[in-house]
Amino acid sequence: MSVPVEFFFDLSSPWTRLAFANIRPALDGLDYTIRWRPFLVGGVFNAVNPTVYESRKPENAAKLARSFEWLKQWAQLAGVGMNFPTEHHPLKSVHAMRFCCALEDDQQALERFAHAAFEAYFTEGRNLDDPAVLVDVADACGFGGSALKEQATSQPVKDQLRTNTEKAIERGAFGSPTLFVGSEHMYFGNDQLPLVRQKVAELA
Repeated sequence: MSVPVEFFFDLSSPWTRLAFANIRPALDGLDYTIRWRPFLVGGVFNAVNPTVYESRKPENAAKLARSFEWLKQWAQLAGVGMNFPTEHHPLKSVHAMRFCCALEDDQQALERFAHAAFEAYFTEGRNLDDPAVLVDVADACGFGGSALKEQATSQPVKDQLRTNTEKAIERGAFGSPTLFVGSEHMYFGNDQLPLVRQKVAELA
C-alpha cells in the first residue's frame, strides 16, 4: 500500500526549494504518494514561531552569512540554482501561494507550477510578489496565467490557503517545509529527508 506523504510548503523558503527538489530522489524506489499542500509560512511564524524574525536582525548578520553559505552548498549538492538572498527577500508570498492553492486540486499542475516558481525566484531572482511575474510563470507552464490570477483572487482560494495554514499549525508545524508521513509522523526541513525515507520504508 502506498504511504501518503504530505508536503506543506511556501515558495519563499530557500530550504523548501531544496526539499522540493530532493523529495522524489530521496524516496526513489519506495511506494508512496505525495500531496503538495500550499500554506503561508509567515502565518505559521506569527502563530507559533515568532523568534524566526529575531534571527534576521543586524546583530545576527555573521550567523546569517554562514547560513547562506551552507545553503548554497546544499543547492550545489541538489543541482539547483540558489541566487539568494536578493532584493526581494524576505518575500511576501501571499500572491504566489494563492496561485498554488488555485492549482491544488490538480497535483501534477501544482508541482509543475511550483517547480517553475522556485526557479523564477531562486535561480532567476524574479519577484514572486508581483502578480505579473506569477502570470508569466503560469503561462510558461502552459496554463492560462491571467485566468489563474483571477481564480487566485477568489474567496474560495483565499479561504483554502488560510485553512491549509491553520491545519498545519494545528498539526504542529513551525516552518517550511513541513512533511507528514502516514498523516501523523511530522518532519521539518531538507536535512530530515533521510528520516522521511526511513519512515516511508517502515510503513510501506
